[in-house]
Amino acid sequence: MGREKFLLSEGIDMVEKITKDNALWRAELPPERYAILRQAATEPPWSGDLLAEKREGVYSCAGCGNALFNSDTKFESGSGWPSFFDAINPDAVILHEDKSLGMVRTEVVCAACNGHLGHLFNDAVGTPTGQRYCMNSLAMEFDEGN
Repeated sequence: MGREKFLLSEGIDMVEKITKDNALWRAELPPERYAILRQAATEPPWSGDLLAEKREGVYSCAGCGNALFNSDTKFESGSGWPSFFDAINPDAVILHEDKSLGMVRTEVVCAACNGHLGHLFNDAVGTPTGQRYCMNSLAMEFDEGN
């Protein structure tokens, strides 16, 4: 496994970049998390445990623990997946163009381990950013009170 620290935006802590081969990821992650984080699968809508989470805290990558979203940016989008209007910091996630399934979307991956988290849409009317980070519950862990 490779670990490399890289500097994020000024004033933001360094994130440890994590690289592992697929065999190690498969050994460490439950099959349903492996499918989402490493193979870009999507959990069924309305099925995720974090969809109804209302406590204050931080949502982190289930693959590596990288902090992704604060609970104060979570909102009910009606989409069936946990939704956030902003990442915890600009460098917590990486955005990629995704042309799968016959459409063009913006894929969201963890900046530390490159795990697939979900997609970003610019349709969140009434939020400060207008953005909806539509995330898979299985791609994240919730830490209360952080």
